[in-house]
Amino acid sequence: MTVETKLALTEQDIRSFSEGKQEPSWMTELRLKAFGELETLPLPTPDKTKITNWNFTEFPVHTVDSGKFTSIAELPEEVKAVVNAEQKNIYIQHNNTPAFLSLSEELKAKGVILTDIHTAVREHSELVQQYFMTDGVKVTEHKLTALHAALLNGGVFVYVPKNVVVEEPIQVIYLHDDKTASLFNHTLLVADENSSVTYVENYLSTVDHADGLANIVAEVIAKDNSKVTFGTVDVLAEGFTTYVNRRGVTSRDAIIEWALGMMNDSDTISENTTHLVGDNSEGHVKMVVVGRGKQKQNFTTKVIHWGKHTEGQILKHGVMKDAASSIFNGIGKIEFGATKSNAEQTSRVLMLSEKARGDANPILLIDEDDVTAGHAASVGRVDPLQLYYLMSRGISQHEAERLVIHGFLAPVVNKLPIEGVKKQLTEVIERKVR
Repeated sequence: MTVETKLALTEQDIRSFSEGKQEPSWMTELRLKAFGELETLPLPTPDKTKITNWNFTEFPVHTVDSGKFTSIAELPEEVKAVVNAEQKNIYIQHNNTPAFLSLSEELKAKGVILTDIHTAVREHSELVQQYFMTDGVKVTEHKLTALHAALLNGGVFVYVPKNVVVEEPIQVIYLHDDKTASLFNHTLLVADENSSVTYVENYLSTVDHADGLANIVAEVIAKDNSKVTFGTVDVLAEGFTTYVNRRGVTSRDAIIEWALGMMNDSDTISENTTHLVGDNSEGHVKMVVVGRGKQKQNFTTKVIHWGKHTEGQILKHGVMKDAASSIFNGIGKIEFGATKSNAEQTSRVLMLSEKARGDANPILLIDEDDVTAGHAASVGRVDPLQLYYLMSRGISQHEAERLVIHGFLAPVVNKLPIEGVKKQLTEVIERKVR
């Protein structure tokens, strides 16, 4: 079904914004095409979550001008806490403003590109146009992808050339400290043949409440024999309506590893899809979620096997507190012709209170005979025997629950491939379960 789109911006506003950013004509036309089709496109339909009454289109302002930083030393303390003081390769966006950029001379000499999305569209137009919302997320998939394309107001572009191995992680921080700001951010990461990169993305709200929207898209293109490790820690404030779509496409022998820490306090719809197109390619997803308050969340994770001998694994653990609710949809799909492929998934949800709700829905869709596949799912409450045992040793009930939560999430956190993400997640989990 389609839902009426209430949007204060006009076609001329979109055109003026694009021209103000000095975007090439193809980007302006893409924005206008997306804007023109908004009314006819349906909303996405996440399983078991009705979102027709959610606000995805009304927000105070399209962009907010914020201050820049001349060095990491100038960053707010909350940001410094998630940045290595010696980090050489980093981009920081302050609300909607590109605020700080550092890329080592070594990587520049090798042809690595790290820049904000607006600069990339201007200065690397042909390269960006080749991949922007073409192989990964399509502009007119549904209303929220079209809205994203039309209103794009931030993001980053990362390109790793052929045969280049980036030894140190690239970090991107989206700092949100203005409650009126809306985030229509786009991450485009392209790893060319025989390359390797670790990328860490942080969304960090330092205000308690937001009045805007978050419509976030990330596209990861892994060419032949490349490897991308993509880590996130999302901590967006209550009040946002958050849509997140992170999608990857692998060519032959390529690997994409997702390490996702979804710690938002906002109502959230999240899609994470990996298309294993090339033979012998792999897609691995590890996700940790903590929900609290009255927030509603839906996480759909898909690994779709197109190539032969492909490997896809999904591992998700979530904890629901207070009156929070969450749906975990896991889909492993093996297309016809993807022989010798393997699809595995595990989803577990722990509920800490009577009003908390969690649901895990593992799905296998198999159109080929010569494959292996499996799934496991569990939803339950804290074991009273575990609490009794801990409390019998003199531990308070609150501290006992905290230990149980950390123990429940540890099998995923400990397997995350990025040490910095592990540390950040552990600290955020600690704050959320106090």
